[in-house]
Amino acid sequence: MAYLFKWLLRLTAALLVLTVGAVGLVYYLAARSLPDYDATLDLPGLTAPVEILRDNANVPHIFGAADADVFYGLGFAHAQDRLWQMTMLRRTAQGRLSEVFGARTLEIDKLLRRLDLYPRAVASLEVQDARTLRALEAYAMGVNARLDQINSEALGRGAPEMFLFGAPMAPWRPADSLAVVKLMALQLSGHLEAEVIRARVSLELPDDRKIGDILPDAPGTGVAALPEYAALVPGAPRHFAGLPLDPHPLSPFKHLAFAGASNAWAAAPDRSASGGTLLANDPHLGFSAPAIWYLARLELQSGGVIGGTIPGMPVVLTGRSADLGWGLTSSYVDDQDVYVEALNPDNPQEYRTPDGFKSFETRRSIINVKDADPVTITLRWTDNGPVLPGSHYNLGAITPPGHVASLAWTALSRRDTSVSAALRLMAAKSVREGIAVSEGYIAPSQNLTLVDSRDIAMKTIGVMPRRDAAHQSKGRMPSQGWRSENRWQGRMPYAANPEFVAPAGGILGNTNNKTVERPFPNHVSYLWGDTQRVQRWQRLMQNRQVHTRDSFIEAQLDTVSFAARSLLPLIGAELWFTGETAPEGTPERQRQRALALLAGWSGEMNEHLPEPLIYTAWLRSLQARLIQDELGPLAQEITHVEPLFIERAFRDVDGAGVWCDVLQSAPVESCADMARLALDDALIWINETWGPALESLRWGDAHQATHDHQVLGDVPLLRYFVNIRQSTSGGDFTLQRGRTRGTGPDPFFNVHGAGYRGVYDFADPDSSVFITSTGQSGHFLSRHYDDMAQLWRRGEYIPMSLDADLARAAAVGVTVLNPAK
Repeated sequence: MAYLFKWLLRLTAALLVLTVGAVGLVYYLAARSLPDYDATLDLPGLTAPVEILRDNANVPHIFGAADADVFYGLGFAHAQDRLWQMTMLRRTAQGRLSEVFGARTLEIDKLLRRLDLYPRAVASLEVQDARTLRALEAYAMGVNARLDQINSEALGRGAPEMFLFGAPMAPWRPADSLAVVKLMALQLSGHLEAEVIRARVSLELPDDRKIGDILPDAPGTGVAALPEYAALVPGAPRHFAGLPLDPHPLSPFKHLAFAGASNAWAAAPDRSASGGTLLANDPHLGFSAPAIWYLARLELQSGGVIGGTIPGMPVVLTGRSADLGWGLTSSYVDDQDVYVEALNPDNPQEYRTPDGFKSFETRRSIINVKDADPVTITLRWTDNGPVLPGSHYNLGAITPPGHVASLAWTALSRRDTSVSAALRLMAAKSVREGIAVSEGYIAPSQNLTLVDSRDIAMKTIGVMPRRDAAHQSKGRMPSQGWRSENRWQGRMPYAANPEFVAPAGGILGNTNNKTVERPFPNHVSYLWGDTQRVQRWQRLMQNRQVHTRDSFIEAQLDTVSFAARSLLPLIGAELWFTGETAPEGTPERQRQRALALLAGWSGEMNEHLPEPLIYTAWLRSLQARLIQDELGPLAQEITHVEPLFIERAFRDVDGAGVWCDVLQSAPVESCADMARLALDDALIWINETWGPALESLRWGDAHQATHDHQVLGDVPLLRYFVNIRQSTSGGDFTLQRGRTRGTGPDPFFNVHGAGYRGVYDFADPDSSVFITSTGQSGHFLSRHYDDMAQLWRRGEYIPMSLDADLARAAAVGVTVLNPAK
């Protein structure tokens, strides 16, 4: 027995030693790819030395004698900190994820190939101006210099993920940066899905008034009634179980609820306590670890520029120079149209046009798949755009037999000069110049908010398609692709894009709200991203005669929900303070406790309070009860509450109260009945998920920000090292927006919000501040992987200064790149 015990002890010790050794080896190999920020390197392609100074937040301040050398330095810095992220962005745009991840990402690759994003990025190189081409080429050389250093010095393949997935990285090319821009346009697009959903709702609800309830227009002058979709496309199926979007976190195809959002506002000198202009901007994108944003400062010949960049692109997308500040918000310009194309019944290789049948433009594309045979697909294009499969956003649900769906989209231009426009903006010295140089911006369309030392302005940039006034669906639903009046007639002139310069009130801003009311076809859009946050923003802006940097920060971090304040009195009107006290332990008693909490609540979506969770669960259950009998399975795809719909139903606007009656039941239910039943539903869910003690609930426990690693986030044990989870305030309709997931076992997880925040004060530019949601590094062993995360959660910022001496004062490293001899 002693002998056996001795050998078991030896075996256990040996296994322990091997385990420790394996862990040590893995750590050593992974740590090899951590960059050394204190280094002097001799690199090819430079004309003069470049200095990359890292401040104590690891923000690179890049100095060089020529602009090309500075962009070279930015490419090198991006590759040092975000190489894996850049690899994934490029592979996604190219439709080459399956080479690394196998069949799991095959559908993503198929769709990207059909959209043809990367070849169109390559074609767009020819139309960039000379300065942009030099910047793109220099940036690519900087990235490749880092790749050469990794290979020559055996630096762990540049990122731990490269070991885990065996993803070799080809040299970076100038077209790769243009492809990243198009990929961002894809992630911000939502009109395709909006058209399909409206068409499907139209098929389920042929009453136009009910369509306007569940898919309401933003407040303002009404829109002329549209024909039913069944009349536009006869023969469309009324029921279709389409395939869901690929759930892989690398998929760039986002649901409409996450199609892009942002906040930006500005104050003129007469509305600023300091006498200078103010600008605040927080673009909203899906959360990830690392965040999509990377902070950087570039010292160009035109002056210093600092702000948020996206790895893969040599552009400061939101930020400031010494003379100009700029911020971006999604404009919701209707830049996508879905077409139903009729096939030739005698030859399915042809489709109908206004001039008869025409052959598809076709091309075969081979997708290599890891651990599987290559897959060959045939890409098809019509005059309107690429042909997409019926599974994509449930296009098959609105496509009759003998037809296919195609997509017209501005981002598919082969003459996309967006990067050239963005680089010119970085050198602009005034608001007027900033507006002028942005004319070349194509997609994604954005609202560009600008401030210089005296003026403020907002201009919608990006192409607005020109539509015929006789367009059958006004671009709101898929239309017949063979009718000339439905086809695009080119582009609107840049002067037609909404523009607001030096407003009399001295304050302007955008929360993705409706900006203009114009008759079709000059309408800009029928789909807007916000009807609620703008109400709170208006109040905060008008509550003060003058604003400061701190008041702009306060507005950015505001967590009061206008939707909660306006809806709770409606849905609870007949429930509060009615009836006798119910016995302890009964559902009625729990309902009374919940109502008592909500009655004293201010509408603040604070992470430490129970009321936001009770309210949000109630609204979610209420909308589900109102729509599921009319829409059936389609109701499951409407994942987020629409406050305007709830308000219309409870105010019985144009008869919308009919939604409260359950069609399948004999009694006629009132809206008060539905509110009571929905509250009981919500409390049952809360009890099962969080327990019965309502007073001890915390909104932040349900509303965790999920900064998850896109490919390692689900790996057991490793996920605890690579994912960043935080209790957060805010919600779907607060200025500090934390868009909830809407589905699954954790429907209130915070998955989409401000990955970047910046506030710029031009009375004292060096007092400007910014922050990102995770950290500068994409390497999970780096201390800069998550060092900004808690600052971001607490609503804190770091300095945004162009003073090199301030950056040097607490620098974490200085990298000098010398021209190779």
